[in-house]
Amino acid sequence: MFLMYVDESGDPGLRHSPSQYFILTGLVVHEDHWRNCQDAILLFRKKMLGTFGMRLREEIHASAMISKPGALKRIKRNDRLTILRLFTREIASLEGISIINIVVNKEGKPDSYDVVGRAWTALLQRFSNTMLHGNFNGSSSLSESGIVIPDQSDTAKITALARRMRRYNPVPNQQSDGYRRLETINIIEDPHFKDSRKSLFIQAADVAAYSLCQMLTPCSYVRKKSARNYFKNLRPVLCSSASSSDPLGIVRL
Repeated sequence: MFLMYVDESGDPGLRHSPSQYFILTGLVVHEDHWRNCQDAILLFRKKMLGTFGMRLREEIHASAMISKPGALKRIKRNDRLTILRLFTREIASLEGISIINIVVNKEGKPDSYDVVGRAWTALLQRFSNTMLHGNFNGSSSLSESGIVIPDQSDTAKITALARRMRRYNPVPNQQSDGYRRLETINIIEDPHFKDSRKSLFIQAADVAAYSLCQMLTPCSYVRKKSARNYFKNLRPVLCSSASSSDPLGIVRL
């Protein structure tokens, strides 16, 4: 069984949006590796407590840590950025982890373009296909199933989409006209939405998504600190099979 924890970065709005890109990141871990990965992230958090004073109950929410830190303002901004850098390296070291990234470039998209729907359709399809072909880290069988655990956002829309794709999911043929039926039958149950404050894995997905966003369009502080390439720290766990046209496996819409 694979578990895919999902978070996003960027704004999905098409008009008057502060961001050009909407990014959806799925962090996938096999049940056989779940406990070891959880323990490793907990150990990392304890190190951040000892080094920077960031408490275990405080959420690693990447965007907020840089721009709106709240109680974390007591930690120097440069140290908060260092925590994110160290977390990307920790994620990359975890055995049995794979990361899928979907990027929607909103520039030039018509008003009718469903940013969230298109991104989630691509993510669920890649999750299903990669399980089907045994291409995830930690995969031991071609008959694996998976569940989806997103942050609490667009719950009704995402649930309806996941249900539909299990029953009806026509995908255009790449080499010819027409469609193939690729229902995502190996994704079981409805998505299980979870508060990111209570999930270390969703927080890890958040950091991956934010790091990708900053690689594409860095904010002034990230640019000043030469931190736009933190995303590339994740290279060992990026799911390259998700996109054959991108060296980092990024699915671009």
